[in-house]
Amino acid sequence: MRIYVPADAAARALGADAVADAITAEAEARGLEVTLVRNGTRGMIWLEPLVEVETDAGRTAFGPVAASDVPGLFASNFGDDALALGPVEAIPYFARQTRLTFARCGLTDPLSLADYEAHGGLAGLRRALGMSQAEIVTEVTQSGLRGRGGAGFPTGIKWDTVRKAEADRKYIVCNADEGDSGTFADRMLMEGDPFCLIEGMAIAGLGTGAEKGFVYLRSEYPDAIRVMTAAVDIARRAGLLGTDVLGSGRAFDMEIRVGAGAYVCGEETSLLNSLEGKRGTVRAKPPLPALEGAFGRPTVVNNVISLATVPVIFEKGADYYRDFGLGRSRGTIPLQIAGNVRHGGLFETAFGLPLGEIVDDIGGGTRSGRPVKAVQVGGPLGAYFGPNQFDTPFGYEEFDGQGGLIGHAGLVVFDDTADLGAMARFAMEFCAVESCGKCTPCRIGAVRGVETIDRIRQGDAAAIPLLEDLCETMKDGSLCALGGFTPYPVLSALRLAPQDFTPAREAAE
Repeated sequence: MRIYVPADAAARALGADAVADAITAEAEARGLEVTLVRNGTRGMIWLEPLVEVETDAGRTAFGPVAASDVPGLFASNFGDDALALGPVEAIPYFARQTRLTFARCGLTDPLSLADYEAHGGLAGLRRALGMSQAEIVTEVTQSGLRGRGGAGFPTGIKWDTVRKAEADRKYIVCNADEGDSGTFADRMLMEGDPFCLIEGMAIAGLGTGAEKGFVYLRSEYPDAIRVMTAAVDIARRAGLLGTDVLGSGRAFDMEIRVGAGAYVCGEETSLLNSLEGKRGTVRAKPPLPALEGAFGRPTVVNNVISLATVPVIFEKGADYYRDFGLGRSRGTIPLQIAGNVRHGGLFETAFGLPLGEIVDDIGGGTRSGRPVKAVQVGGPLGAYFGPNQFDTPFGYEEFDGQGGLIGHAGLVVFDDTADLGAMARFAMEFCAVESCGKCTPCRIGAVRGVETIDRIRQGDAAAIPLLEDLCETMKDGSLCALGGFTPYPVLSALRLAPQDFTPAREAAE
């Protein structure tokens, strides 16, 4: 009997380790031979710990399973049990997805390279090894892939800039400093399918002439650090990394670097400073990192999901990937649904779904059962969208046209009891705490923003234009997105729920 129990951070936080121990103990007590595989999560977090059993008809799911449920599962021979969910792929939430980047996540043993290859892994790298640098970059450009970390910059253009740069050394840097509230796709990918990221970085190195890569991880992700470190060692021993990638004579190696977890280090130049052992402060641009990045050399800085999507593009072709999506938003996007929502988790789908369908249909509405008041899209610096905007298609330009941003595609749902005035204040306070202090609009503006919102909530309505003017200054004058995007949640909250900025709401709190 082959049983799968996720070992990623989300499942472990919900008791997966205790379930795995109970399965091992129960199998021993019954004298049964069981192979226990600690896989990654399938992304249906409300069903975790999700136990899967391999059968002749495929993998059958049970969940959410507690350690106390394990004897009953064995007694029923993992058959007709109250926790039975049927085949994993038939669960409606999972069946509706278009899984490209996350195709193997939860399906394979994360640290089995043989398992990875058996499910299509390394096909993209082998194809890339037969292509020139220019051909590799053209393939990425034609796929329409844009940065999944938030900026949405065309990946192929960034790679081509590094490819054409003259330098004795170039680098690939993976930005795994996932710090946005309500986001977990990077962690889920690294813990559930680490070789996919390694393969994507190797292809990026082949395409740009970079022979060294770094994954910059935050210290708050111990499971991802452990899995990625082990995967890099396995890949190196197998010849996937090193001076002779898969016997091609071409070189690419990489290492894991761990940061202290400063939010501002999610900004690429601050990340590079931290990577080099310096204080994580933002650099002025130009020069762009693509020309003068890590250690002063041309550097590709891409998000985890951007790089992990590259293998499927090379396996299936740029045209295949580009056929998904809408407008200039091509391919799929891993939506991370969180907050006060019934079905929280990761949902990978093509760009274009209306926001309301994501929240009400896929997410199942609020967990509290109360009406949705707002959805914050794009992390703590993302705008709040109200139900009157739920027809907005999920795409970069479409959200920009509504005064918002997709960011890392995290969605946090709030019901009608939420105080958006307090949330706007939190955005300013968050910026003040996390600012690197290098530029005045961010360093001072956020502090003044907290004070101004307090004045408004105490009855000084004349301070509202002052808050709006301050937000414009922060937008236009900040050195990076931390100060530049903080006005998004503030102004959208003010527009969506002006009643939450009144003394009556303040008194009610």
